[in-house]
Parts: sequence; structure tokens; C-alpha cells
Amino acid sequence: MALTQDEKKQAVAKAALAYVEPDTVIGVGTGSTANYFIDALASMKHQIEGTVASSVATADRLKSHGIPVLDIHAVDEISVYIDGADEATRHLHLIKGGGAALTREKIVAAVSKKFVCITDDSKLVDVLGAFPLPIEVIPMARSYVARELVKLGGNPFWREGVVTDNGNLILDVHNLKILDPCELETQLNQITGVVTNGLFARRPADVLLLGGENGVETLE
Repeated sequence: MALTQDEKKQAVAKAALAYVEPDTVIGVGTGSTANYFIDALASMKHQIEGTVASSVATADRLKSHGIPVLDIHAVDEISVYIDGADEATRHLHLIKGGGAALTREKIVAAVSKKFVCITDDSKLVDVLGAFPLPIEVIPMARSYVARELVKLGGNPFWREGVVTDNGNLILDVHNLKILDPCELETQLNQITGVVTNGLFARRPADVLLLGGENGVETLE
């Protein structure tokens, strides 16, 4: 019997426990696959010092399991960051931000020694961009940034009703074929009013765990 997408996510979330180092602080991402990881992490919560959460929603879920959540300013180093993705390539470049937590996710990833991305095999692509690229923008700059994105060939849509944990807005950019993710990530971040974008290419994943029909595949 074929595995459901949720079963693949659960399998890959459990596999990620192998990357959790005892007596260290770990970073935890946001989204459905990260939630499965949080649920699995509860079984070994007494072995870690604590966690740094990439969103308010993640912090709340961690606390509901009795897992300590630390302020990132109180932490010198995060041993590993574990999070999902909306798209991933075999080069370990990612699109993230479907859950609007991309800026905090990028910050936690930057502080972490290792980034382990967990996802089901439906998210693996040859070229990024079929999933609309999320960009977090300062509210005042929304229209200006959208016009600049059109010049780059994108088709931006304001994700109405969504305000990030940082008080900003999200533009989802359709119709981008992202052949050079590192270059585009830098280019987008240069647009005035952009906080950050959902390309994780300059700091890609170190390990990609893919949940599929035959178990979990590890790409490094």
C-alpha cells in the first residue's frame, strides 16, 4: 500500500532525530513537517539543553510538549537546525516561506552549525520556482517591491491577511524559473524594502532527508 504524504513526513521527521546532539541547543523550523519533528523530539526532550524556535507557532508547539524554548540572544551556538522546505533540489538549494516564517528561519539557519532539511519526495525538483517564491517586505515598500519584481520577470501577489511575526507582509512571486538561486537570492535582497526572500541557496541545507515510498533517502 502506498504511503500517504503525511506518513512520508512522519518518517523523515523521525529520521532527523539521529542528527540531534545530546546536551546541545537545536533550532526548529516551521510548518507541517517541522511539526512532526517537534512531536518526535518530545521523546528525547530531556537529552537536549533546549531549542530555538523559528516562529511563534513553533515555540508554542514546543512548549506544549514541555520542550524548553530559549531566546536566540542567550545562545552562542546552535548545533543543528531542522526544518522542512516547499521545494528542494539535489544541490540542496531550497525555497522556504510557505508558512511566512522565512526571515526567522534564515536567522536560525545562519546561527546553526548544520542545517538538516526534512521533506517528502514530492518537494524535490530539478529547477526551483514552480512553488511561488515568498518575499518578506516592509509594509510601506509593498507596491514598490512588487513593481521591481515585475521588472525581473516575476508575477508577484500580495498574500492578503498574512502578517509575519516581524510585522511585515509577504509577496509570493510566480513565474520565476530560478536557474541561479545564489545570484537571484542576492539580487532580490538588494531591492529596497525587502527584508529577505525565501531562497536558501547562499546558506543551503547541509543534509536533505527525503521521505519516499522506500523509506528515507539522504542527500549531502
